[in-house]
Amino acid sequence: MSQRRIWWPALRLRTILLTVLLFAAAMPAIGAVFLRTYENTLVRQTEAELTSQGAALAAAAANLWPGAVRDTTPADPDARDDPGYYRPEGASIDLRTTPVLPERPAAPPGPPADPKAEAAADVLEPIFDQTSRSTLASILIVDRRGVVVRGLGQGGTLAALPEIQAALHGRSRTVLRRNGAYHPRYSFEWLSRASAVRLHHARPILVEGRVVGALLLSRSPRALFRGVYQDRGKLLFGAGATILLLVLISGLVSRGVTRPIEALSAATRGVAMGQGTMPEAPATAAVEIRDLYRDFGVMAQAIAVRSRYLRDFAAAVSHEFKTPLAGITGAVELLDDHFDSMSDDERRRFLSNISADSARLSHLVGRLMDLARADMAMPEAGVAADLVPVARRVADAQGRDMTVALDLPADLPPVAAPETTLEAVLTTLVENARQAGARTVTLRARAVGGEVVMRVADDGPGVPPADRLRLFEPFFTSRREAGGTGLGLSIARSLLAASHGRIGLVDAEGEDGAVFEVALPRG
Repeated sequence: MSQRRIWWPALRLRTILLTVLLFAAAMPAIGAVFLRTYENTLVRQTEAELTSQGAALAAAAANLWPGAVRDTTPADPDARDDPGYYRPEGASIDLRTTPVLPERPAAPPGPPADPKAEAAADVLEPIFDQTSRSTLASILIVDRRGVVVRGLGQGGTLAALPEIQAALHGRSRTVLRRNGAYHPRYSFEWLSRASAVRLHHARPILVEGRVVGALLLSRSPRALFRGVYQDRGKLLFGAGATILLLVLISGLVSRGVTRPIEALSAATRGVAMGQGTMPEAPATAAVEIRDLYRDFGVMAQAIAVRSRYLRDFAAAVSHEFKTPLAGITGAVELLDDHFDSMSDDERRRFLSNISADSARLSHLVGRLMDLARADMAMPEAGVAADLVPVARRVADAQGRDMTVALDLPADLPPVAAPETTLEAVLTTLVENARQAGARTVTLRARAVGGEVVMRVADDGPGVPPADRLRLFEPFFTSRREAGGTGLGLSIARSLLAASHGRIGLVDAEGEDGAVFEVALPRG
């Protein structure tokens, strides 16, 4: 039972890139809303406004307080140079950590208010009224016992509130409280924590170093959606500029990545069907895409070479196998039809022909397997072989009809190839020289740069000019009647290629015979 395939929409690369870019551009806005960064900034801005108002009003109240001694001494200009002269107050409210207290309760009845506080409230009333009209902040003033002398709940006491207690002990404090008068106006205001809260800032009034009263200022912060609405022009402009920039980036990505990939895909399909060639990479393509074009070109060329090789190889194998198979088939048919009328000599001759053709087929199959193994050979990491003992073994293995002369320096470096490869290649070259009629083979080797170059020269008739170009083709041989298969040099070339080596026929430089040059990297 086949596994059910999961459905997934097929998307173009440019669509995926544009979606990713849009999401990346929207991440700051999403984070600002859901992490409440922007909202927290609005709340802290409101706290800073209340703090500055409270500082100014508390200073005015301290100077206008009944019985306060005003300091008319001019400020020392040098004192302003003291680093401790300016003492700004930082924000203390954080929507993530600051608890939201219940709505401020109504002020219960309290003791009689301080007359001086009442007198100061009468003097400060116009200042508080004008300030409230501009800042929309609610301003209360309490005496040193927490009794309200100006504002909502006048005559009652707020001494139980923690912010008032802190102010009456000489410390400013800001708290968050629920806003009982809040009513949602927008559909998504539930996302904003600051919509239903109100900031309360209590600040002491100090006269000659003593706390004589306190100010309580409260105001609702700028709600998130109200702030977004007020800044809608800037936000829309920023969103439009971001989208325009993303469209330009998407176009650049499309020209540098998407279009070249689509062109490469079309060219690859054409090459697969045997039509056309790999095009050059577009000038606008990215560096990696250009490398991809180059790699695809190399792969297409390698596939074309391999395809031609397989086609020619199949034709050659068919031709090589056809002759012995035809001989075997003909001999079998003759024996089958005329076995009784043949003499013993004729039967033995036909059987001998069958045996010879069968042996040739077996030999061909063995050499084909050797060629296949050579074509599939892989480089061996860290391998290093000494050429001198290998060459001596090959020379010692020859009979009296063949002499192998060695001209190898004592300081010859090792080569990066297995000994089996070296022995197979040298044996093939010596055997080819023997079949060509040579009696002496000379092997010379020298270190040239990062390679070891060997020259194998014989005293035979040499290679005819017409055969030089086909010498390394599979099944090409001029000694077929002597049992040659034409695979020896092909196998040698494949074995050397697996070790990053090479072999070729070079000019004999006025001498008789053939000269092969083998180069291998140092080990």
